[in-house]
Amino acid sequence: MKGMKDTAPAYPPRVKLVTEKWGILQSLRAAQRNLIEIIPEIALHQPIVTGKMGKPWHMVMDPDAIRRILRDRLDDYPKSDVTKNILRPAIGDSLFVAEGAHWRWQRRAAAPVFSHRNVASLAPIMSAAAERSCARIDAHVGRAADMYSEMVTSTFEVISDVTFSGDEGFDREAIHKAIDGYIDSTAKVSLFDVLGLPTWIPRPGRMMSSGGMKAMKSMADGVIDSRKEKAEGEVMDLLDLLMAGEDPETKRKMNTSELRDNLLTFIVAGHETTALTLAWALYLCAFDEDVQTRAREEAQEVLKGRTATEADLEHLPYVRQIIDETLRLYPPAAFLSRTAQVQDELCGRPIAPGDTVMLPVYALHRSRLLWDDPDAFDPERFSKDKKVDRFAYLPFGDGPRICIGMSFAVQEAVIILATILSRFKFTRVEGKDPYPVLILTLRPEGGVWLNVERAD
Repeated sequence: MKGMKDTAPAYPPRVKLVTEKWGILQSLRAAQRNLIEIIPEIALHQPIVTGKMGKPWHMVMDPDAIRRILRDRLDDYPKSDVTKNILRPAIGDSLFVAEGAHWRWQRRAAAPVFSHRNVASLAPIMSAAAERSCARIDAHVGRAADMYSEMVTSTFEVISDVTFSGDEGFDREAIHKAIDGYIDSTAKVSLFDVLGLPTWIPRPGRMMSSGGMKAMKSMADGVIDSRKEKAEGEVMDLLDLLMAGEDPETKRKMNTSELRDNLLTFIVAGHETTALTLAWALYLCAFDEDVQTRAREEAQEVLKGRTATEADLEHLPYVRQIIDETLRLYPPAAFLSRTAQVQDELCGRPIAPGDTVMLPVYALHRSRLLWDDPDAFDPERFSKDKKVDRFAYLPFGDGPRICIGMSFAVQEAVIILATILSRFKFTRVEGKDPYPVLILTLRPEGGVWLNVERAD
């Protein structure tokens, strides 16, 4: 395989950013094709970029300004109307979309669900999924396989098992298809969004998949209602924990629709994003065989042929570094958007109420001002002796609205990646390197095709 490594490109796939000024229609076409393509290349070289497209916008890549937006002045920078317009049809007014007091009580009620103890108790489900994934991968030994498709299967098994364990009336395949159809068909920026038209005006594309979404919500409601009639089992899953949760300040619990919207949020976010992280991580390990070899040696030394468990996490630091570096190069949520509510100033630029403030995480993670050789794949950036500004690295957001399932996602990713790398070796399929495309999440266009061999 030495020849394969010699022909590898210097850097893993990256998006060519904009170097000229675009009009509204050109920007819209690019945003619908790949949202990353609307980021100006100059964003990699300065802390803020300002422009106008229907209404004024500002792209912010400065950690101090981002800290102000996400932590210090949270209520002054709620999620943008575009974000809410895209997500509400699928996940209602759940944690991810809600603002102010309605968000705060839900966050307080849901926070204990993702305590270290509860997340650790769900690890056996992740280990079982890793074992099943290895069995499927083994069937591809000696040829190429789409590891993105495999990781989607594996992570959906995890999220459905930890969410609706033991519910026979829950059609997992129907849920999976509804989510994929929603992301593929309607989770795109509309011309109406670009022009800043009111949110009450229907976006045509988002009306087309409403049937699948309604069926998915109805199915989830049925499972929740039937679960309320059952006695608690010895092992509580995500739904049990969420149903038991209450806001410690108001004692309020979630009703059926609130439970459903938050469960669908966890399902959409919890399987798609982790699948992407794992698929990109496997590609990057194939891209740099030295990194892959080091990770395999670590995993084999710790696991000795068995499947990884929660207890192994602290002994797999290099595998964790690979996950962290993967999330830097290919953050699943690669573009965040907020709407300013008050007059403010960021990086010396005036911000007016109603202005769109964008956090292009993809550009932030590749900023020439913040990272050395930022397009390179280098897990050593995240070794324990290195210091990374937390607001220069936002794979899970930050501040009070940091992703509530972050520890769940990292635990799952390390367990599955370590188990797979301990048993298999992956190499690039020349000419089939994945290209990053952002619609709702940063997906590898065409999948992640890798040659599969058993590890020594």
